[in-house]
Amino acid sequence: MQKKESWFPEFKPYQGNLDTTPVQMDEYLPAGKSIVLGLQHAFAMFGATVLAPLLMGFDPNLTILITGIGTILFFLITGGRMPSYLGSSFAFIGAVAAATGYAGAGSNPNIALALGGTIVCGLIYAGIGLIVMKTGTSWIEKLMPPIVTGAIVMIIGLNLAPVTIKSVSASSFDTWMAVVTIICISMVAVFTRGMVRRLLLLLGIVAAYFIYFLMTNVMGFGTPINFSIISEAAWMGLPTFHSPVFNANAILLIAPVALILVAENLGHFKAVSGMTGKNLDPYMGRAFFADGVCTSMSASVGGTGMTTYAENIGVMAVTKVYSTTVFVIAGVFAILLGLSPKFGAVISTIPVALLGGASIMVFGLITVAGAKIWIDNKIDFTKNSTLIIAAVSLIMGAGNFSLKIGIFDLGGIGTATLAAIALNLFLNRGEDASNSVGENTANSVTPVVNQ
Repeated sequence: MQKKESWFPEFKPYQGNLDTTPVQMDEYLPAGKSIVLGLQHAFAMFGATVLAPLLMGFDPNLTILITGIGTILFFLITGGRMPSYLGSSFAFIGAVAAATGYAGAGSNPNIALALGGTIVCGLIYAGIGLIVMKTGTSWIEKLMPPIVTGAIVMIIGLNLAPVTIKSVSASSFDTWMAVVTIICISMVAVFTRGMVRRLLLLLGIVAAYFIYFLMTNVMGFGTPINFSIISEAAWMGLPTFHSPVFNANAILLIAPVALILVAENLGHFKAVSGMTGKNLDPYMGRAFFADGVCTSMSASVGGTGMTTYAENIGVMAVTKVYSTTVFVIAGVFAILLGLSPKFGAVISTIPVALLGGASIMVFGLITVAGAKIWIDNKIDFTKNSTLIIAAVSLIMGAGNFSLKIGIFDLGGIGTATLAAIALNLFLNRGEDASNSVGENTANSVTPVVNQ
């Protein structure tokens, strides 16, 4: 009789060479290395996790706190088998704005309506996760074969590119500092070895921060870093919590975002599967369920909807450290950040140009991960149907082409994702695309970046 699989894997210490051997999901590094790697993941998620609530009129400090709790809860619910950070989701922005009439400045006066709709959205998403846990992912695989999942992963990176470029285009100085950040990160990635190379984002941003300080605060170029906000902030303090209100119209607007989250996160998990060379299909139901539960939990106290984060997948792609225990540490850092206004003030002094430069690197890696799915699954681009699926969905995603159904805005990622799925079903006559484009070899996909 086959032994039933335990909920958690048997975690074991990493024994390989950091220069040549990836750190697998069920391995852990010494405490010191794990802490700095967890800090790097906290840095990677910070910019987007703060920006999303600001765009919806939510409290960024509360959101940071809840994402830390949610990430640890995600680790527990998935049994430590899915490496991921849960950050605030951009997929909710359009729906929340429509449901609350938020104008985009200051606190959202109708935040309670958004919270109620987000709770229901999370419950629907969790329900989809339970179905996947019982039935498997075959029906999702039929809807989303490699040509589609590769496109979805690329769409996520390409769709975020314009926002990132805009963030570093406020001035010529900001643009050049973004370039400096990219150079600093690239130098750490290429010219260092071992643990230093694994911390390329963190060390690259620190180096760029020092250069930015010299250029602005010392030499007088650009906008100097304002350190006064650090001294003015309290060391410890709780953010403000909010209660939800359940309104039918708001629920109808926000709840369908669950479908976008399924597509978005399936792409994320496929990217992780490709990078690690592990089949994560048996645990996707857990991941969907965990993300749904955490989304509802977040909204119940005033936080945003949550999703697995492309930024942190990019970090894994370039560091080859897939240990799930590192994300627990990242979650702890986020909780400390959310509970400490002073700590948050320190992080908030990082110039937008530096975060933008790092985002260019990370989102580019995500886009490349999608291309790797196509390559490793031997997608046949001599077929017109395959070309059309890829071409149409990628341009829709990159251009943020968005369809509206009534007053519900699907958003660029949602529209492009649905386009890829619909075109695949229509052009391939519902056949399993893997039969015509090559066997799905996701379990043997190599990492995105070779070091």
